[in-house]
Amino acid sequence: QVQLVESGGGLVQAGGSLRLSCVASGHTFSTYAMAWFRPAPGKAREAVATIDWSGRSTYYKDSVKGRFTISRDNAKNTVYLQMNNLKPEDTAVYYCAADKDYGVGSTKGNLYDYWGQGTQVTVSS
Repeated sequence: QVQLVESGGGLVQAGGSLRLSCVASGHTFSTYAMAWFRPAPGKAREAVATIDWSGRSTYYKDSVKGRFTISRDNAKNTVYLQMNNLKPEDTAVYYCAADKDYGVGSTKGNLYDYWGQGTQVTVSS
């Protein structure tokens, strides 16, 4: 069983930055697509950013393009979400997710096999 542990959330003023980290247990991290999700109105969750297993393909929700960057360090079994120019509407619990077996970085949460416990991001105006 793979465990995902997020960190890096906190309280920040609008315009500020945070970097979320998600560390995965196990030895096959390099074959996982990784993603960051957050709850959305009327939905269980929405994909904020995803990265495929190779690291060559990424996806960003429109509202975070140009502000958020997803990256991965396979040597550290870690995926990051750099969040700049944060806005109050970014306030949410952010969940890390892993899609095993050479995932392509889907935005569909039901395709992900493992989930972290979440980390709270609060942006004050």
